[in-house]
Amino acid sequence: MSENDYVTRVLASPLDIPAQAWNTLLLLEPDPSPFMRHEYLCALHRSGSARAPAGWQPQYLTLWHGAELQAACPMYLKNHSYGEYVFDWAWANAYAQHGLDYYPKALVAVPFTPVPGARLLARDAASRTALVKALIEHAKQEDLSSLHVLFAQPQDVAACEAAGLMLRHTVQFHWTNADGQGVQFKDFEHFLASLQQEKRKKIRQERRKVMEAGVTFRWSTGQGIADADWDFFYRCYERTYLEHGNAPYLNRDFFRRVAQGMPQHWLLFIAEREGHPIACSLIGIDGQARVAYGRYWGALERVDCLHFEACYYQPLAWCIANGFERFEGGAQGEHKMARALLPVKTTSAHWLAHPSFAEAVERFLEREGQGIGEYLDHLALRNPLKAAP
Repeated sequence: MSENDYVTRVLASPLDIPAQAWNTLLLLEPDPSPFMRHEYLCALHRSGSARAPAGWQPQYLTLWHGAELQAACPMYLKNHSYGEYVFDWAWANAYAQHGLDYYPKALVAVPFTPVPGARLLARDAASRTALVKALIEHAKQEDLSSLHVLFAQPQDVAACEAAGLMLRHTVQFHWTNADGQGVQFKDFEHFLASLQQEKRKKIRQERRKVMEAGVTFRWSTGQGIADADWDFFYRCYERTYLEHGNAPYLNRDFFRRVAQGMPQHWLLFIAEREGHPIACSLIGIDGQARVAYGRYWGALERVDCLHFEACYYQPLAWCIANGFERFEGGAQGEHKMARALLPVKTTSAHWLAHPSFAEAVERFLEREGQGIGEYLDHLALRNPLKAAP
């Protein structure tokens, strides 16, 4: 199929795309995270969390052949850089200092969700290539400063690089359910046995502090998560943001919609003391891929080491008990390494319309890339796992 065989449509809402067509394309991808599902993106839209008034104007770019969807991506016009987790504030400031407008820019990403995975949905390599070309052409036609594809899977990265986009790398921390010989952990003690003695001792001390504080945990998945538990979760989530001086990105209606529309993808841990809930962590799960994703946490009371227990040790124990292969801890946080979440390089792709700024950013990314490589080398020296025999 040639590029001339596609009809390009830019849609103002994910609701304009049939759910089955979108999700069918997603399931063709090597890394179809649940956060790219039609239900998740529509919940962001319907709740108002990712709409134009919040600085996220949807412009979903789609390629069609007749009535069949060939390729698609979640594109937004942004007038700020909040909620992205790949930071380009310095680029925006440089534009402003030279009297140029950096915003609006085009962003291909899942709002507020720094989970690597498919971004450019396509039936085949040719459709993916055509989609990238259509994105660049749209950015040019709309006189946008730039185009950014965040946390993309390798196939997307390759298509973007072939089209001339510049690559940028960041670091996340992921846990793998296997010991040094590649054997899946039997239980949490087996996991601890794979760690260096110092790390193993520290984790036991941290867990003991939570237990001695009288804190216990219960967990629920899917439709087993009661409405009252979702309400409690949101109290904790909202309070965490407000304590840091910010309003939460996501509103209660968003979580109500994802609880109803995709319940199978949620796992909730609630910490209790003397029968009263005091904290919680919400985990995304993909039962088919056997992957769990650390997403949100919050607490109404302060207990030493409670964050580590709720966000790492409880989810890791659950992953081991349920045969999940990976736990992705999300963006940033070197402290995760002490809990055996190891560094993983993630990639985004960038196109800038202004030739001089594109050259400057390319030089910056080359230096930054060298720094990321040195950072990963440094982290490798701090690997918490026992050395292989």
